[in-house]
Amino acid sequence: MKEFYLLYQIKMLEKEIARAFFHDFNENTFPSTPTQMQIIAYILQHRKDTIYQRDLEKILNLRRATVSGVLKTMEKNHVLKRVVDEKDTRQKQIIMEPEMEKIFVLYLSKIEAMESQLIKNVTKEEQSIFIEIIHKMQQNLKNSNETKERKKKC
Repeated sequence: MKEFYLLYQIKMLEKEIARAFFHDFNENTFPSTPTQMQIIAYILQHRKDTIYQRDLEKILNLRRATVSGVLKTMEKNHVLKRVVDEKDTRQKQIIMEPEMEKIFVLYLSKIEAMESQLIKNVTKEEQSIFIEIIHKMQQNLKNSNETKERKKKC
């Protein structure tokens, strides 16, 4: 049987990052998944913008149902709230709860430390090549999925 070495290594790296990053966080005071972290980071980086679910779907490359489920959990845990947009009542804005914003800012140093640990002994050139390869792999999968979708429609 063929070994799926590259896929295995990618999955192992993801597990190590999650284990190292989330092991000492209190579940009651901090989001427990990388997707929740990405959503919070995006909201904080775009504080001045109006953010909708579709923005998160696009930027995180996730399906509507996935983002909806994550947002529902985050809302239940008082991380964020969804409020009807004043300009378009069909839309709901996503707004960070002020207390969670304070907690997240406290953990930014943890994020920075993890990033530093992750790239320790990795040159800028190697990082650039790694990112380029990841983008190519993502594009390969995206193209493959688009081809499959087109075949389904035929």
